[in-house]
Amino acid sequence: MNDIWAIVLAAGLSTRMGTQKLLLPFNGKSIVEKVVENILNSGIDKVMVVLGANHDEIAELLKSWPVKTVRNGNFREGMHSSVISGVKALPANARAVLIFLGDQPFIPENAVQKVVEGWKNSGKGIVIPLFSGKRGHPPLYDLKYRFELSNLDPEVGLRSVAQKFPDDIFEVETFCPEIVRDIDTPDDYTHELNNTN
Repeated sequence: MNDIWAIVLAAGLSTRMGTQKLLLPFNGKSIVEKVVENILNSGIDKVMVVLGANHDEIAELLKSWPVKTVRNGNFREGMHSSVISGVKALPANARAVLIFLGDQPFIPENAVQKVVEGWKNSGKGIVIPLFSGKRGHPPLYDLKYRFELSNLDPEVGLRSVAQKFPDDIFEVETFCPEIVRDIDTPDDYTHELNNTN
């Protein structure tokens, strides 16, 4: 999977958590490290982490991991700006990219693998994971859409690409509820810790 990259969106302010959630402990690591570990364990070995808020602390945590980082100076504009920063930092030979949220430290390896297999087998350029019919993360985009991903509509964000090319979408059922969960609030965090211990 040398030509498939993962982008981890790790630039947000964590306003609803009240502290930088990506630095919080989760199963012996920080949340952002657990996200990276899960990606690497799925067989994706090229990872780009987009930093913004608390970039120095997060970059320090990631120093021992085989990942690249890029700073998004516009992170306050929203998640779409981090997707743009990450895509623009990818090498020219990258063929596809998976978009991960930095606050989903529990996505299982097999869910990622199902998305990649969907891209390889379907001939479609956009692969979206499902759980019980609900779309989640990480979606995969063939980098024939590099221009569109680098010029996202701020109002619609990543969904704008799927909306523009509906006939090029393949949806894959993962049977993994984790793909539609994230950690936004202290209650979310406590709930996930209790579920994983």
